[in-house]
Amino acid sequence: MQYNDLLYIYRGDFCFLGLKGDFTLNKLRVVVGGTVILIALIVTIVLNGSVPAVVSSQSADADIEWLVPRVIRSLPHDTGAFTQGLLLENGLFYEGTGQRGESEFREVDPETGTVLRRQSLDDVYFGEGLALTDQWFIQLTWQEGVAFVYDRDTMESLGQFSYTGEGWGLCYDGERLFHSDGSERIVIRDPNTFGTLGQITVTIDTIPIIELNELECVGDSIYANVWNTDRIVRIDSTTGAVTAIIDASGLLTPEEQTLANQAGSNAVLNGIAYDPETEHFYITGKRWPLIFEVEFVNATTAE
Repeated sequence: MQYNDLLYIYRGDFCFLGLKGDFTLNKLRVVVGGTVILIALIVTIVLNGSVPAVVSSQSADADIEWLVPRVIRSLPHDTGAFTQGLLLENGLFYEGTGQRGESEFREVDPETGTVLRRQSLDDVYFGEGLALTDQWFIQLTWQEGVAFVYDRDTMESLGQFSYTGEGWGLCYDGERLFHSDGSERIVIRDPNTFGTLGQITVTIDTIPIIELNELECVGDSIYANVWNTDRIVRIDSTTGAVTAIIDASGLLTPEEQTLANQAGSNAVLNGIAYDPETEHFYITGKRWPLIFEVEFVNATTAE
């Protein structure tokens, strides 16, 4: 990676990882694949349309891990699916898709990509994140303030919850739901009532990270896609601190990305599922032709 690849935007208000605000970069540094580059300008730094990481110079290098996905295998994925939520349960994928007139809740065979069962949302709804609790599936909607509830066995509708603000991502840690709304905030909710229990603010050394999208809860961490990027951040679910940044760029070949782009707009990385038995992740994107089974490994030691 060359220094000349860095694009500088003077006093930018927003950059790739969702960094919000103006930054004095004699107090910031950019971590690029494990290499620290010191900058002495007041800028926002974008690398090929993205920021790999920005952290305070007061933080230790080990505070934030830089990871990449090591691909184990790829699986077929429907390019008609505008993926908003993804999870794995009993060997099957459950996927929430978006776009008005296209939004669905699906059960999918991982090996073939075949949709086994589906529930279609009314055309007025834009489907968003999906979570499975001990009792039911819950699917968010973008701007409609409605969360649909489905039976975990039959997938039949059981009703709905209401909430204020937008719905982006949703995950369940075994006790609580975590709900992103496109800002730096993640709201903590009761899985039985959908009532608000609290919230965390997602930051890198106090700098807010916005546009957090699809979520996956794993232990004490939340993995979050950052909208319109090839980055996933790992978040401490108690403090909101980012503990790792995952560079998931380059998973699709140019031909595969073209296929996704031809299927519809915004064909970007979105969708994270976790298999606790193998400790592997499954990641995909909106309209992508593939889902990748991966493990996240240190970027500096990855082959």
